[in-house]
Amino acid sequence: MALKIALAADHGGFVLKTSLIPWLEEQNYEILDLGAEIFDAEDDYPDFAEDLAQAVVCGKAERGILVCGSGVGASIAANKVPGVRACLCHETYSAHQGVEHDNMNILCLGGRVIGVELAKELVGAFLKARFSGLERYQRRVNKITDIESRALIGTGERREDLGE
Repeated sequence: MALKIALAADHGGFVLKTSLIPWLEEQNYEILDLGAEIFDAEDDYPDFAEDLAQAVVCGKAERGILVCGSGVGASIAANKVPGVRACLCHETYSAHQGVEHDNMNILCLGGRVIGVELAKELVGAFLKARFSGLERYQRRVNKITDIESRALIGTGERREDLGE
Protein backbone atom coordinates (compact mmCIF):
# COMPACT_ATOMS: atom_id res chain seq x y z
CA MET A 1 0.00 0.00 0.00
CA ALA A 2 1.31 3.42 -0.97
CA LEU A 3 2.25 5.92 1.69
CA LYS A 4 -0.27 8.79 1.66
CA ILE A 5 1.40 12.20 1.60
CA ALA A 6 -0.33 15.55 2.12
CA LEU A 7 1.12 18.53 0.26
CA ALA A 8 0.29 22.20 0.63
CA ALA A 9 1.85 25.51 -0.31
CA ASP A 10 1.10 29.19 -0.37
CA HIS A 11 2.09 31.44 -3.27
CA GLY A 12 5.76 31.35 -2.21
CA GLY A 13 5.87 27.57 -2.49
CA PHE A 14 3.31 27.04 -5.23
CA VAL A 15 5.75 26.36 -8.08
CA LEU A 16 7.85 23.93 -6.03
CA LYS A 17 4.80 22.05 -4.75
CA THR A 18 3.32 21.65 -8.23
CA SER A 19 6.71 20.41 -9.47
CA LEU A 20 6.90 17.77 -6.73
CA ILE A 21 3.46 16.22 -7.25
CA PRO A 22 4.13 14.37 -10.56
CA TRP A 23 7.49 13.17 -9.25
CA LEU A 24 5.88 11.82 -6.07
CA GLU A 25 3.19 10.08 -8.11
CA GLU A 26 5.94 8.45 -10.22
CA GLN A 27 7.43 7.20 -6.94
CA ASN A 28 4.04 5.56 -6.19
CA TYR A 29 3.03 7.82 -3.32
CA GLU A 30 -0.64 8.64 -2.87
CA ILE A 31 -1.07 12.42 -2.85
CA LEU A 32 -3.51 14.53 -0.87
CA ASP A 33 -3.17 17.99 -2.42
CA LEU A 34 -4.42 20.59 0.05
CA GLY A 35 -3.72 23.61 -2.14
CA ALA A 36 -3.09 26.15 -3.26
CA GLU A 37 -4.84 25.04 -6.42
CA ILE A 38 -3.98 28.24 -8.27
CA PHE A 39 -1.30 30.86 -7.76
CA ASP A 40 -2.67 33.66 -5.58
CA ALA A 41 -0.12 36.24 -4.44
CA GLU A 42 -2.46 37.23 -1.58
CA ASP A 43 -2.91 33.82 0.06
CA ASP A 44 -1.48 33.13 3.52
CA TYR A 45 0.73 30.20 4.60
CA PRO A 46 -0.96 29.73 8.03
CA ASP A 47 -4.17 28.62 6.29
CA PHE A 48 -2.39 25.90 4.33
CA ALA A 49 -0.20 24.94 7.28
CA GLU A 50 -3.19 24.36 9.54
CA ASP A 51 -5.06 22.30 6.94
CA LEU A 52 -2.03 20.12 6.26
CA ALA A 53 -1.15 19.74 9.94
CA GLN A 54 -4.70 18.69 10.78
CA ALA A 55 -4.68 16.17 7.93
CA VAL A 56 -1.51 14.55 9.28
CA VAL A 57 -2.63 14.54 12.93
CA CYS A 58 -6.08 13.18 12.04
CA GLY A 59 -4.60 10.37 9.93
CA LYS A 60 -5.81 11.54 6.52
CA ALA A 61 -2.14 11.41 5.51
CA GLU A 62 0.83 9.66 7.06
CA ARG A 63 3.26 12.50 6.40
CA GLY A 64 3.11 16.05 5.13
CA ILE A 65 5.17 18.34 2.94
CA LEU A 66 4.56 22.04 3.44
CA VAL A 67 6.10 24.76 1.29
CA CYS A 68 6.16 28.54 1.68
CA GLY A 69 8.70 31.10 0.49
CA SER A 70 11.35 30.38 3.12
CA GLY A 71 9.79 27.40 4.90
CA VAL A 72 10.07 29.21 8.22
CA GLY A 73 6.54 30.58 8.53
CA ALA A 74 5.00 27.28 7.45
CA SER A 75 7.05 25.44 10.07
CA ILE A 76 6.05 27.85 12.84
CA ALA A 77 2.36 27.68 11.93
CA ALA A 78 2.23 23.88 11.54
CA ASN A 79 3.90 23.34 14.92
CA LYS A 80 1.01 25.13 16.64
CA VAL A 81 -1.18 22.08 15.94
CA PRO A 82 -0.85 19.51 18.75
CA GLY A 83 0.83 16.33 17.56
CA VAL A 84 2.78 17.98 14.78
CA ARG A 85 6.54 17.80 14.56
CA ALA A 86 7.28 19.97 11.53
CA CYS A 87 10.82 20.95 10.60
CA LEU A 88 12.43 23.10 7.97
CA CYS A 89 15.16 21.17 6.17
CA HIS A 90 17.49 22.25 3.40
CA GLU A 91 19.91 19.31 3.55
CA THR A 92 19.29 15.56 3.51
CA TYR A 93 20.83 14.65 6.88
CA SER A 94 18.19 16.61 8.81
CA ALA A 95 15.43 15.42 6.50
CA HIS A 96 15.98 11.77 7.43
CA GLN A 97 17.45 12.20 10.92
CA GLY A 98 14.45 14.31 11.93
CA VAL A 99 12.25 11.30 11.30
CA GLU A 100 14.63 8.66 12.67
CA HIS A 101 15.37 10.44 15.97
CA ASP A 102 12.57 12.98 16.44
CA ASN A 103 9.61 11.33 14.69
CA MET A 104 9.16 14.37 12.44
CA ASN A 105 5.90 14.09 10.53
CA ILE A 106 5.94 17.22 8.36
CA LEU A 107 8.79 18.43 6.16
CA CYS A 108 8.85 22.16 5.50
CA LEU A 109 10.64 23.56 2.49
CA GLY A 110 11.47 27.03 1.21
CA GLY A 111 10.22 27.41 -2.34
CA ARG A 112 12.33 30.53 -2.80
CA VAL A 113 15.39 28.97 -1.18
CA ILE A 114 15.89 25.59 -2.86
CA GLY A 115 15.38 24.17 -6.33
CA VAL A 116 13.34 21.23 -7.51
CA GLU A 117 16.19 18.70 -7.62
CA LEU A 118 17.32 19.41 -4.06
CA ALA A 119 13.67 19.32 -2.95
CA LYS A 120 13.33 15.84 -4.48
CA GLU A 121 16.40 14.66 -2.56
CA LEU A 122 15.04 16.10 0.69
CA VAL A 123 11.58 14.67 0.18
CA GLY A 124 13.03 11.27 -0.72
CA ALA A 125 15.18 11.21 2.43
CA PHE A 126 12.19 12.30 4.55
CA LEU A 127 9.75 9.77 3.12
CA LYS A 128 12.10 6.79 3.21
CA ALA A 129 13.10 7.38 6.83
CA ARG A 130 11.38 5.63 9.72
CA PHE A 131 11.35 6.50 13.41
CA SER A 132 13.88 4.21 15.09
CA GLY A 133 11.88 3.82 18.28
CA LEU A 134 15.05 3.44 20.32
CA GLU A 135 14.42 4.13 23.99
CA ARG A 136 16.40 7.37 24.12
CA TYR A 137 14.61 8.80 21.08
CA GLN A 138 11.19 7.74 22.31
CA ARG A 139 11.96 9.28 25.71
CA ARG A 140 12.79 12.58 24.02
CA VAL A 141 9.66 12.53 21.85
CA ASN A 142 7.64 11.81 25.01
CA LYS A 143 9.20 14.87 26.65
CA ILE A 144 8.17 16.98 23.66
CA THR A 145 4.62 15.64 24.00
CA ASP A 146 4.70 16.50 27.71
CA ILE A 147 5.73 20.09 26.91
CA GLU A 148 2.87 20.29 24.44
CA SER A 149 0.40 18.88 26.98
CA ARG A 150 1.43 21.40 29.64
CA ALA A 151 0.99 24.22 27.17
CA LEU A 152 -2.47 22.95 26.23
CA ILE A 153 -3.66 22.88 29.83
CA GLY A 154 -2.36 26.39 30.23
CA THR A 155 0.15 26.00 33.02
CA GLY A 156 3.31 26.04 30.95
CA GLU A 157 5.05 24.85 34.11
CA ARG A 158 6.82 21.59 34.81
CA ARG A 159 5.24 19.27 37.34
CA GLU A 160 8.12 19.76 39.80
CA ASP A 161 7.62 23.52 39.56
CA LEU A 162 3.98 23.06 40.56
CA GLY A 163 4.92 21.22 43.75
CA GLU A 164 3.46 17.91 42.54
